[in-house]
Amino acid sequence: MSDAGDYCLVYVTTSDAAEARKLAHSALDRRLAACANILPEMESLYWWNGAIETAYECVLLFKTRRSLAHSLMEKIKVEHSYECPAILEVPIEGGNPDFLQWIGDETVARVDHQ
Repeated sequence: MSDAGDYCLVYVTTSDAAEARKLAHSALDRRLAACANILPEMESLYWWNGAIETAYECVLLFKTRRSLAHSLMEKIKVEHSYECPAILEVPIEGGNPDFLQWIGDETVARVDHQ
């Protein structure tokens, strides 16, 4: 059984649900994540090029192994439409052991497809 510290969430914002789906399918096909959740719309306010900007974006959350997070983030950076995409690794400190084991099982089968 794996420790909860072996897993993480990778938080990503995208321009829209279509981009989120594309990134999710790409990561899942390569077994870089066990699951991707798309939260279809949020309003973002942020500094960009010296001004406060506002945009509607999607949130994309991946559940993965910490050992795969770097590869997942690099893959997202290549495929993402943003010049500087928000991609954050958030460690998991606890959770349902059976669910965590499922993440582990689903991210190990085809790691060679990275």
